[in-house]
Amino acid sequence: MIQNERASRHEHVLDVARQMMTAARTAPKGKGVDVIEIALVAGEDLKRLSEKMIAMVEDHGMKFFLRDADNILEAECVIIIGTREKAQMLNCGYCGFPKCVDRPFGVPCAVNTVDIGIAIGSACATAADFRVDTRVMFSAGNAAQQLGWLPDCRNVFAIPVSASSKNPFFDRKRKEEIVEQ
Repeated sequence: MIQNERASRHEHVLDVARQMMTAARTAPKGKGVDVIEIALVAGEDLKRLSEKMIAMVEDHGMKFFLRDADNILEAECVIIIGTREKAQMLNCGYCGFPKCVDRPFGVPCAVNTVDIGIAIGSACATAADFRVDTRVMFSAGNAAQQLGWLPDCRNVFAIPVSASSKNPFFDRKRKEEIVEQ
């Protein structure tokens, strides 16, 4: 049997993405409490995510969302990782308040924020082990959060995943720069 790499690439990237999700799940968590949610976005939902990012630019004016929306369409899939809000009751003050009970609603627990960072790092390290390209995107994570794809999560980040001859997530240009050239 002869199998061309181009014919199997998409399934390979999806398999790597699933391993990335496992790496994020098994990453260390503060106090051993797991508040991480993870999902894989592929197919037509990539287009929905990209369209949401474009629509968001009208609300906040952050033009880099346009560039990132194009990048999403060049990915084979996107991993989204979020954290549910749960104060760890350490009274560490890292959130800016001396005690957890003093922290107003909406101010994230710093331990939850560290947990999502470690999970993202573990997922990206796994991708690097398999030589697929990634980039952590606040923009796409914010759009996924607004779409409600990780219910009850307050901080959501996205990791588009690609395997092509050139990493589409670096040396990027905004849509306006491409049109002007």
